[in-house]
Amino acid sequence: MTETAGREPVLIVLHQETSSPGRVGQQLSRMGFPLDIRRPPLGDALPETLEDHAGAVVFGGPMSANDEHDYIRYETDWLAVPLKEDKPLLGICLGAQMLVNHLGGTVESHPDGLVEIGWYRIDPTEEGRALIEWPEMIYQFHREGFSLPSGAVRLAAGETYENQAFRYGDNAWAVQFHAELTQAMMQRWVVRGAHRFELPGSQQGKQHLQGRYLYDRAVFAWLQDFLDLVFLPGDRA
Repeated sequence: MTETAGREPVLIVLHQETSSPGRVGQQLSRMGFPLDIRRPPLGDALPETLEDHAGAVVFGGPMSANDEHDYIRYETDWLAVPLKEDKPLLGICLGAQMLVNHLGGTVESHPDGLVEIGWYRIDPTEEGRALIEWPEMIYQFHREGFSLPSGAVRLAAGETYENQAFRYGDNAWAVQFHAELTQAMMQRWVVRGAHRFELPGSQQGKQHLQGRYLYDRAVFAWLQDFLDLVFLPGDRA
C-alpha cells in the first residue's frame, strides 16, 4: 500500500440526496484521500479552485447532460477549473457527458433508440490496452451516449455506443459505464430502475444481478488499477 499521510481530499460531485460514491469512494479512502462530497442539485457550491484538492470525480444521475437545469450548466462550466489547473478529473456517465459538452462534443441518444442497461461487452483500444488491463464485460445504465471530443483519445469502445472511455490531456478521464456500484447499490438500481427495463436494448433485472457474479471480479480489479492511474500516476511510473 502506498504511503497515504497528508493527502489532499478528492472532490466528489453527486446528483441526488441518496447518491453514494460507492466503490470509487471506498477505494479512494483506502488510498488515503479524504472525500469532499458536494451535491450541486441540492444547492452545494463547487470550489473556485482545486488548489487544495487532489482532483475531482463527477458521478452520474438520472438527468441528462442536455437538460436545462441551472446546476447542469453550472457544473458543465465549472469543469474549466480542473482542466485549467490540470488536476485529475474523472467523469462517470453523466459526469463524462458533461465533460463532453464542455469540450464541444455532443451527447445524444442512439439513432435507433437503443439503450445500454445491464452488462455489455467493451473493447479497449490500443491506447487503452497500453495503460491497464480491461474487463470484457461492464455494467451500464444509460439512455444517451457521447461523441469523442476533439483532442480526446478513445480508450474503450462498445457496439451500441462506440465511445465508452476516453482521456483528454494528461489528467482528464471519462467513462460511460459504472464500476462504482456496490452489491447494495446495484440491487437498489434494479428495483428503482425497473421501469427502464422495457426500453429497447435493456436487460431484465435478473440479468443485472446474475452478471455481477459472473463479471464483477474483473471489473473491481480494473477499478483499482484505473483509480491508481488517475490519482497516483507517479506511483505507476
